[in-house]
Amino acid sequence: MRDAYHEELDSISEGLVEMARLVGSAIGRATTAILDADLKLAESVIAADERVDDLQRDLEARAIALLARQQPVATDLRIVVTSLRMSADLERSGDLAQHVAKLARLRFPERAVPRDLHATILEMGQLAQRLMAKAGEVIITKDVDLALQLEQDDDAMDLLHRTLFQHLMDDRWKHGIETAVDVTLLGRYYERFADHAVSVAKRVVYLVTGEHADEIAPSTGVEGA
Repeated sequence: MRDAYHEELDSISEGLVEMARLVGSAIGRATTAILDADLKLAESVIAADERVDDLQRDLEARAIALLARQQPVATDLRIVVTSLRMSADLERSGDLAQHVAKLARLRFPERAVPRDLHATILEMGQLAQRLMAKAGEVIITKDVDLALQLEQDDDAMDLLHRTLFQHLMDDRWKHGIETAVDVTLLGRYYERFADHAVSVAKRVVYLVTGEHADEIAPSTGVEGA
């Protein structure tokens, strides 16, 4: 009976990893769709979000069933409750990737992103995908140091977000109000996506240590540091 219980816990963890993989792929494909005005790709991202939603609902149902049947305590309770919260973060990440794709669809056949901002948006999309891949790795490995690094990695996304606003506020902006709104929304979508990846990593820290990430300093790798 106990083996079946832990197999179910492992299965929930595997589901979270799959969600992270799916939403990471979604933000990468949505970025391509928005930059290339690729309607077919945008539609595929929008449709694929249903799979993420299904996984989230399934994980939630299984986690709640475990709480009801097993009444876990201590570490096992943290695993179940934290898994519920991570699944919500990942589901929201999928929604944000879908928002990017929907903007691409809305502006088709035009491109939502001006040519002079393509490199910045591409970098934001690639960084978002890397952060989510690292979050998925953290779920698998339960590596606290790697989890804590994500918040530092997220600083790069914040910098890119500020770069977008510098372009928008520049007196030389010539792309109009509608495009300014689109770019503002895109920046927000990527920033929030990265925040959810960081949130997933922080929840793993709590799962492993019982402490909140903000209370733990990353390992410096230097003896006595």
